[in-house]
Amino acid sequence: MTTDPLTTGALLEERMARGDVFSVRCPSREIMQHVTSRWGVLALVALRSGTLRFSALRRRVNGVSERMLAQTLKALEEDGLVERRALPVVPPHVEYSLTPLGGGAAEKVNALADWIETNLSEILVQRAGR
Repeated sequence: MTTDPLTTGALLEERMARGDVFSVRCPSREIMQHVTSRWGVLALVALRSGTLRFSALRRRVNGVSERMLAQTLKALEEDGLVERRALPVVPPHVEYSLTPLGGGAAEKVNALADWIETNLSEILVQRAGR
């Protein structure tokens, strides 16, 4: 008789502690979507340079709509990767920065973005050849 490793005591606890991105039920998939979306990657990479106001971040992440950037930042904030700070001034100013957890995620997606930029010529040649 075989047992399902997803439903046996200690193995389940270990898997839940680490996550299982291949499982449709794993909450890590939603977080992965937030972190690796086009705008999530660009926002995280942009914030590596330090705290930015919303308008400066939007200019830095060229091409993103105000609504999409706000949704992306809200998701990253809910995941604990970005900190939002509203300043009590008129007109209102909102600043965003990476949390320590977000700094780790930003480092990883920055490496991916660097890899893409480094290999862009070859990727475009492969694309054109198909």
